[in-house]
Amino acid sequence: MKLIVGGSTGFVATEIIRQAISNPAITSIIALGRRQVSPPVASGPDGDLTKFKSLIIPDAAWEDYPDAIKNELSGANACIWTIAVTPSKSRSTPWETVVKACRDYATYALKTMAELADKESKPFRFVYVSGVNAVRDPAKKPFLLGDYCVLRGEAENLVLEFAKESKGDVEVAVAKPGIISGPGRVMGLLRGVFLHSIVGLPSIGVDQITATMIHGVLHGFESDTLLNDDMVRIGQGVLDGRL
Repeated sequence: MKLIVGGSTGFVATEIIRQAISNPAITSIIALGRRQVSPPVASGPDGDLTKFKSLIIPDAAWEDYPDAIKNELSGANACIWTIAVTPSKSRSTPWETVVKACRDYATYALKTMAELADKESKPFRFVYVSGVNAVRDPAKKPFLLGDYCVLRGEAENLVLEFAKESKGDVEVAVAKPGIISGPGRVMGLLRGVFLHSIVGLPSIGVDQITATMIHGVLHGFESDTLLNDDMVRIGQGVLDGRL
């Protein structure tokens, strides 16, 4: 499998690359980002660093990839898209930038990658990493970060509708995690404990959500909407060798 990772420097993207490097079923990993990155050091004894390639997308090209980038993406089988402005940064970021990063870049990527995908091994599978509080019905706009949650829900609707209209050529799953925890995230863990106890947000390990998404692009998605508890169950099953 040739896997594209939308995002190359983030917490989740780094774990996706790390697990993918050690997965023999994945033969090529293309990481898209704004700067060059090296593969994670702790990629395991079975890690094959030669299958990893980091591609830089200029700021002005996220909605119109240059031909050189399209050539690198050609023949891919799947993409896991992690690029977005986080909820904590959304208030201090210009709204136009938030919309582009959370919705427009993803929808353009899906359309373009589907056109360039390996036509001999359909479907092309795409995971859009969203969040547990994203709402697909604007009427259910929450009080906290309401516009942001509606925007993420709009992006979910668009990628799911694209898959529906593809008539089987494309499969999409939306991952809706709560608080994502993992090694080296002490402040994130403390914040997660607070949000879990006060706001009631669920939590998931970065290794669990990653294992779920990689398993999905390789073997098919259990559902087009992967909720936090679903991903904890599936991901732990993969990590334990039961799936």
